[in-house]
Amino acid sequence: MAAAAALAAAEPPPAMPQAAGTGGPAARRDFYWLRSFLAGGVFSTLRAVPQKEGYLGLYKGNGAMMIRIFPYGAIQFMAFEHYKTLITTKLGVSGHVHRLMAGSLAGMTAVICTYPLDMVRVRLAFQVKGEHTYTGIIHAFKTIYAKEGGFLGFYRGLMPTILGMAPYAGVSFFTFGTLKSVGLSHAPTLLGRPSSDNPNVLVLKTHINLICGGVAGAIAQTISYPFDVTRRRMQLGTVLPEFEKCLTMRETMKYVYGHHGIRKGLYRGLSLNYIRCVPSQAVAFTTYELMKQFFHLN
Repeated sequence: MAAAAALAAAEPPPAMPQAAGTGGPAARRDFYWLRSFLAGGVFSTLRAVPQKEGYLGLYKGNGAMMIRIFPYGAIQFMAFEHYKTLITTKLGVSGHVHRLMAGSLAGMTAVICTYPLDMVRVRLAFQVKGEHTYTGIIHAFKTIYAKEGGFLGFYRGLMPTILGMAPYAGVSFFTFGTLKSVGLSHAPTLLGRPSSDNPNVLVLKTHINLICGGVAGAIAQTISYPFDVTRRRMQLGTVLPEFEKCLTMRETMKYVYGHHGIRKGLYRGLSLNYIRCVPSQAVAFTTYELMKQFFHLN
């Protein structure tokens, strides 16, 4: 089955006769690599993990993720509002630029505060069934602390994470805020409604919020993804056989690019990440907008 799948991914299917004006075989070839990339990268992973480790294998590391996600989200959105006000009042920067700056700073702040939990999550998720190094979250914390340099061991790969988070969070907040302000300015009746806590303030309708949040997440993820790949490799540390060649961010990016290139290296797994990132960001921004109304912040 694997050989057949690989052969199917390598060779495009025979071209069918096309009616005039439908693009023909040339148009199909132009997008075949993209369709193969999306289908192969996503569905092969979703099929391989359950076959080897059962469906619970898809949720490895989810406990640490659940513990991390609340403080991460809370710190990020709180810091964004704080930095936005600070940048506007102290530096005199306004318009769309202050969203980009505040979002970048907020993302970096949240990452630094919650990074040890992210480290543990990655280690737990990477374990193969039958070859577990860690028995759970507490054991992973103890093992990393004892064997990898104490407290500093939890911050391995922090630099590429910060460098990746700055454009990711900055672009996310910038894109969402820009789409929101432009939409409410040009189509307030179609896209907006009065806020439940302040009728004088327009907010986006829920489904428009979801769309804007998803678009923001997709754009931000595409821009920052190579740093995410670098971060994961550095976080895995001694778990990988080539860890001695990936001790610094520069060495790691050089190794990944040299051995795997751009598409299969620096952007490996991007299609699967879209499936996680787009709905995640859509829900995050929408929930935040709803919570602002609930707590009368408008």
